[in-house]
Amino acid sequence: MTDVAALAERPVQLHGSSVARGVLRLAGWRVMFDGLPARQGVLIVYPHTSNWDFVIGVFAKWSIGIPLAFWGKDSLFKLPLFGRWLRWIGGVPVDRNSPHGAVAEMVARLVAARRHGGFLWLALSPEGTRSYRESWRSGFYQTALRADVPLALAFFDYAERRVGIDSFIRLSGDVAHDMAAIEARLGHRRGCKPQRAAPVRLPRT
Repeated sequence: MTDVAALAERPVQLHGSSVARGVLRLAGWRVMFDGLPARQGVLIVYPHTSNWDFVIGVFAKWSIGIPLAFWGKDSLFKLPLFGRWLRWIGGVPVDRNSPHGAVAEMVARLVAARRHGGFLWLALSPEGTRSYRESWRSGFYQTALRADVPLALAFFDYAERRVGIDSFIRLSGDVAHDMAAIEARLGHRRGCKPQRAAPVRLPRT
């Protein structure tokens, strides 16, 4: 077993929208971001407890200038105008009944992007829902580990009115060890509806 490696260097710098940053400032929110450690990776956002998270997250994405791919329920993409808009901002439809295919496909895309120097970051909410769950979904972990890419730990904090990336780590493969490190960095963040936040843990096997 190796320790979870915190990635401190941020060689990939981005330039986002000053308009989006201004909108967030007017709403009382600050964006915390100082670059990326690589051009490929997986980004998780916690906690996800409200529809407002999506709105704030989109403006944060634009203010940072990071083109993110993200998984969404395939039924949402069947709505004519909304589905087209979701694809435009990076949405990838996923059948929730067969998530393993989506993981394998994304791993292949991340590996190919790293081989050719392409930019690809996948953003996920590991809770998978705004309602309370007993644990996180494991797709983010499998994807980041199998593709051997950095994991960005992003957050919404309604108590501090901040949204951004806390830190970047590289997973060790020891699930308990890795999840403890993630919990130490994200567990104290307070969502819009704190009672809905899932514990920072994967399902017991």
